Amino acid sequence: MAATANKVRINAGEWRSRMLRFPDALGLRPTPDRVRQTLFNWLGQELHGKACLDLFAGSGALGFEAASRYAASVTMVEQNPAVHRALADNAALLKAGQVRLLRMDALQFLAQDTQPFDVIFLDPPFGQGWLEKLLPLLAPHLAPDGVVYAESESPLQDGPDWQVYKHGKAGSVHYHLLKCHP
Repeated sequence: MAATANKVRINAGEWRSRMLRFPDALGLRPTPDRVRQTLFNWLGQELHGKACLDLFAGSGALGFEAASRYAASVTMVEQNPAVHRALADNAALLKAGQVRLLRMDALQFLAQDTQPFDVIFLDPPFGQGWLEKLLPLLAPHLAPDGVVYAESESPLQDGPDWQVYKHGKAGSVHYHLLKCHP
């Protein structure tokens, strides 16, 4: 990978303080340390036995952080070939056997996968309408009591299928923990 690669640090768990490298890519903005710390406070710090889905894996900050915090499995979906390659390199470096990497579109993944997830990380590129397309499709992919973490350029509101359980803002990024309505 080029010497000019970007870096993000894993905050806690087995790989605490390890640096992940990733290339520049349109729409890729890693979740900042402070936001990840808040998110994992919301989730309970460790994810023992949980199945996680990082639907727009990007830098891998969310997925590798979950794996570092002992998630049983982390499925990372990334369509960009160079970014996917960097994720594979990072997974190999960390010896992350619980991480499954898939190079495909998020909609394609949801159309063919039936595994229930305890936590779904949804941090898509902004300004492309991804949340509007994906949120209605996620309920069948959630395990009982599963949650969705979503980042957006504006605050999300409760909807017919989702309740905003927690919300925060860092700079221009709004982040949310969503629960599916029963």
